[in-house]
Amino acid sequence: MADVDILIGIDAGTSVIKAVAFDLRGQQLGAASVPNRYHAGHDGAVTQSLAQTWDDCASALRGLGQRIDNLAARTAAVAVTAQGDGTWLVGRDGPVGDAWLWLDARAAPTVARLAAGDANRARFEATGTGLNTCQQGTQMAHMDVHFPDLLDRAEVALHCKDWLYLNLTGIRATDPSEASFTFGNFRNRQYDPTVIDALGLTHRRDLLPEIIDGTQVMHPLTADAARQTGLRAGTPVSLGYVDMVMTALGVGVYGGDGDVACSTVGSTGVHLRAVSSNNVHLNAQGTGYVICLPIPGVVTQVQTNMAATLNIDWVLGIAAGIMSDMGQSVTHRDLVAHIEGWLAQSPPGQIVYHPYISEAGERGPFVNANARAGFVGLAQHHRFPDLLRAVAEGLGMAMRDCYAAMGPLPSELRLTGGAARSKSLRGILAASLNAPVRVSDRDEAGAAGAAMMAAVGIGAYPDMQSCIAEWVTPLLGQAEAPDPQLVAAYDRLFPAFQTSRQALPPAWDALAATRAPTGE
Repeated sequence: MADVDILIGIDAGTSVIKAVAFDLRGQQLGAASVPNRYHAGHDGAVTQSLAQTWDDCASALRGLGQRIDNLAARTAAVAVTAQGDGTWLVGRDGPVGDAWLWLDARAAPTVARLAAGDANRARFEATGTGLNTCQQGTQMAHMDVHFPDLLDRAEVALHCKDWLYLNLTGIRATDPSEASFTFGNFRNRQYDPTVIDALGLTHRRDLLPEIIDGTQVMHPLTADAARQTGLRAGTPVSLGYVDMVMTALGVGVYGGDGDVACSTVGSTGVHLRAVSSNNVHLNAQGTGYVICLPIPGVVTQVQTNMAATLNIDWVLGIAAGIMSDMGQSVTHRDLVAHIEGWLAQSPPGQIVYHPYISEAGERGPFVNANARAGFVGLAQHHRFPDLLRAVAEGLGMAMRDCYAAMGPLPSELRLTGGAARSKSLRGILAASLNAPVRVSDRDEAGAAGAAMMAAVGIGAYPDMQSCIAEWVTPLLGQAEAPDPQLVAAYDRLFPAFQTSRQALPPAWDALAATRAPTGE
């Protein structure tokens, strides 16, 4: 019989579902993936088939089995994480329609109503989380008023990873991270009646599943799931925390000297810092998230930008369109190869760019569905490299805006996502925070974070700190110190960024009114 020496981490993201194999000491052995599929409607709906999501997850696991010899016999445990927020309703006979994803914007009127209510501050003080359209709580509150039949037909309200866990184990459950930032209290990691009542969902309380911690409680893979995935029935399965903190755990949000922070700067921007649950900074604006880590007494404070490198894709797309119209076809890859050179041609800190390119607006460090991107300070001598630099600096300013809403700026930044691959972008982000940047060599951080929970759950490590010491710390690169001249330039730029951002909401609202007749 083969040694039981593999942990599988499943990471079901918005764009792709991955199954990744690690040895018990954290070395990645192989991976398989399946593209994710969701549907966007004209009314702001963004939905995903529950049945298809499970089929795709099972396919990814079978694909991993084709890459790793004797995978089923060698697997010590499986762990699952996935995209956060959203509402995945399950009834007696299976899914109740398609899931509402975190991208779904239909709950915006309900968010505005709840945010204006007298109970909202008490809800925020308990959860540490500001209201937005992404969340299951606001989506269910919206359903309760406008689509009550969905909730009437449901027996349990799950998140994506919870749905996959149900298919793997037959157990309806959620984890402390999503339970507490949506419906509970981050201090005790339990549901909070004050929060549920503030959302107007007390009469729907029975839809909330049991809360379990995957480092302490695991359930066996069912025979049916074994047939579909190619794994062995009875294999322990760990329910991971939400993907953003699993990714942060995998690249080093916790561990090290000083005030360490972690940012994922990819299509979206996720900015986290690990703090004691007794040392959380709850801002006056009531925005951001507080999300538990699978470490007793430790949580992450989180602010998220709806769009990060999507802004760079947009400005490069403008250039590609112009060149195509002139008869010169270029690819996105061709233009990305020129980013470093274009950034070098432009001096820093000339133009303010607000990177709110998402049609859903912004949610960190403020919530405004009407927020839109824009330049402030253009002059006739500015050229394309100046615009590209402004867009890149806008990502740094937005990151600084987010961390400033959580307290003092961090002393070190661990970075992952597409921006981490560019030396110039790393330099801009480091200077924006005046903090050294370290990049992890970990390829699949979300799956690794989940697998780390399974490693602790099966006793391969006595606690998460010892697992971090072997899985995370050795993979961190050397610290890249910020350029003092860039730091000075961005210290001057940031007040202009914040002042203009705070002045723009009336203009955003007026623009939204002009779009209203035809929609966006």
